[in-house]
Order: sequence, then structure tokens, then C-alpha cells
Amino acid sequence: MNIPELIAHVRKIVIKIGSSTLEDSTGAVNNAFLEHFAAEVANFIKKNKQIVIVSSGAQIAGLSILGKWARKQDLHYKQALCAVGQVELMRAWSQAFAPHGIHTAQILLTRDDFGDSLRTLNMRNTLFTLIDEGIVPIINENDSVAVDEIKIGDNDTLAARSAVLWSAELLILFSDIDGLYDKNPKEFPDAQLLCEVPDIGSIRKQIRIGGTNIFGTGGIATKLDAAELVVPYGIPMILSNGSRPDALGALNAGTQAGTIFKALF
Repeated sequence: MNIPELIAHVRKIVIKIGSSTLEDSTGAVNNAFLEHFAAEVANFIKKNKQIVIVSSGAQIAGLSILGKWARKQDLHYKQALCAVGQVELMRAWSQAFAPHGIHTAQILLTRDDFGDSLRTLNMRNTLFTLIDEGIVPIINENDSVAVDEIKIGDNDTLAARSAVLWSAELLILFSDIDGLYDKNPKEFPDAQLLCEVPDIGSIRKQIRIGGTNIFGTGGIATKLDAAELVVPYGIPMILSNGSRPDALGALNAGTQAGTIFKALF
């Protein structure tokens, strides 16, 4: 099954947007991207798809408002910056969806929320209610209160956990790479894109990640972790490049590359 066939086959989709995709050349939130992406999501919703978005970008949005804090390394400043940024980020998402008559809702989570059965039930109920009412949930980690003990750590993992929580049928991770390669394409010109991954354990042993860079220190590693979280639940995952304004539509049309991580059943 190729990517367009997979997308056509499912209804419930979680889409993760990374910080590199949300940031424009000035370091602020890329509002033009959000507008294009919201239009594509609106088009999916018209086709009876249900969409949950996991969005990075709180710190980027905060710095666009309080650039004077850019060099502050104190934890409290970082958390305060994210608190400011969440407001700006949600304003940007809300404005992007407004022309399509779609409301958005913010859900901020920590690792503890996924470990408590009552919270998990409440989270599921909230997601189902929002979706039933035609509202697009925007999920992010609650960075303004999260410390190491309760921090999820990356939005690839958050997206995967959210997909399992909601019983999604597909997880799409948009990043700054076209998909999974057999080795680091930034170091090896002959790197080959893998269109499909049926066995994540085997692929971990085969690919050459390379040196300490974004490809090897949280980039690909967290994406493989995310795939390992969702595929046992029967949820396939697509990894693709989100930098194009029409990335979602291009995936759907089969004109954009990506890697499918096949579900186990």
C-alpha cells in the first residue's frame, strides 16, 4: 500500500508538526505555512477525515514576543517563555483555521497524564468530544510546568502516545527530512530513502546514523521510538518533510516522498 492509498483508507489521523517546520527565516512563527496547512486540514475534514495536531513551537513563539530572553538559560525563564509562547502559538493556529470556520482547542500534557488512568480517560473523552463537534485539537507538552521527572521530552513521542490514546488510524510525523534513509543523507550522498519499513528492530541494526548531529541525536532516534510505540497498536506511521506549504496535500496526491512504518496487524 502506498502513501495515498494509506491516507485514503483511514479516517482518524494524528499529525505532528516540528519546530523547524513552524519557524520562518526570522525565527518567528511561520504564519504563511500555518495558513496553507490549515487549508489542507480543512479539505481533509470536508472529506470526512478527523484530525488531531501535535504542534511544537511554544518556545519559538515566545521568543518572537520576548526576544530579549533569547539567552536566558535559567529553567524558570525557559518555562515562562513557553507560557508566553503558548498564547502566541494558539493565536496563530486559531487565525489560520478561522477562514475555514473551524475552531481549535489547546490540550497541554505531561508524561504523568499518560500514566494516570483517570486522566487518560478524561483526555480521551475531551478529544472525542472536540472531534465530534468539529473542533481541531492542538496538543503540545506543558513546557511551562514540566520538569525532568514528568517531561515527555519530544513531540514525536507525544504524538505517538496521543495517537494510541485516541485510537488513531494513522500517525504522520512532519519533520525536516524526506523520510528514513539507510544512512545519514547529510553525510553520505549515496544514502537511499526507504519507502517502507516493515520491521523497526531490523532497521535499527541496518541503518548508519553517523556522527553526533540532528540525524543521530534525537532526530531519527525519536522517530523510530515513535514508530515502535504505535505500530503494535495497529497504527501505521508516515515520516515525511513538512517544509513545503502543501506537504499534506502532496502526500495525499502521491507527489511527495515519505517512509511508511507498517502496522503489525
